[in-house]
Amino acid sequence: MSIEVSRLTKIYGTQKAVSDLSFSLGKGEIVGFLGPNGAGKSTTMKMITGYLQPDSGIARVAGLSVKEQPIAVKKKIGYLPEANPLYPEMYVREYLAFVAGIHDIKDSKKRIEEVIALTGLVPESNKKLMQLSKGYKQRAGLAAALIHDPEVLVLDEPTSGLDPNQIVEIRNVIKEQGLNKTVLFSSHILQEVQAVCNRIIIINKGILVADDSLANLQRGNKQSIRVVFEEPLEPAWLERLPAITSVSKTAANTWQLQTTDHNAARKQLLELALRENLNIVQLQNEGGNLEELFRSLTHSK
Repeated sequence: MSIEVSRLTKIYGTQKAVSDLSFSLGKGEIVGFLGPNGAGKSTTMKMITGYLQPDSGIARVAGLSVKEQPIAVKKKIGYLPEANPLYPEMYVREYLAFVAGIHDIKDSKKRIEEVIALTGLVPESNKKLMQLSKGYKQRAGLAAALIHDPEVLVLDEPTSGLDPNQIVEIRNVIKEQGLNKTVLFSSHILQEVQAVCNRIIIINKGILVADDSLANLQRGNKQSIRVVFEEPLEPAWLERLPAITSVSKTAANTWQLQTTDHNAARKQLLELALRENLNIVQLQNEGGNLEELFRSLTHSK
């Protein structure tokens, strides 16, 4: 496994930021790492990358112990932290040359131009870092994380500050890198995680609450449909639809329907409306998406 976390724990005073956390990632996986603010995501990433020591538990990267072989681990990892650390007075190429020097990269000039092109930094590459917009600063941080061609990428909010066009570009970079690297990708933009990742890890208050493929998590999440008809109808008509598991009336001609499959249920409702000459005023999916799943697993009780 490229990343192995076993019973990782970090305590600040009386608060457990991360509690007995375990998971693993293999090569070629792009895994979304989710949780509300204060859940322990950034703390976990800092422990995986060796920038923070756990109070207990073990983290390994490419089979190496983060605690016992921290320098060797850092050579295997490209890390973009949430607070992107840049030297604002440096020019873009100067900064990337500095990072390349730390990694002792041969033919560093060629590699600098490659990562500048890869991350879309070309238009701003002659500027100082302090002159860049937040979005281009994120690109510079990503270029620095990629410059030594690491086996593992740990990206904490990599699309923060990017406009919609830039988000799509960086999303494509992450997807491309994920073909032969391991990527642990944290974001508060759930649509981005849904677009980039096929596996999701969710933590809440430092505890693992979900770890599965996106498809499996969505299938297990409660799905429902809210449908409003223009005409009254008998609940038995809805109960007989194969994809509907339960029916409840919430207002005049308004029904909340539990289903195992949104698409099948919508199709059957439309067929019912045509067959019985009914008019559907509103038809809305509820649940079964990543946002609903996230809220159900992380809401305060």
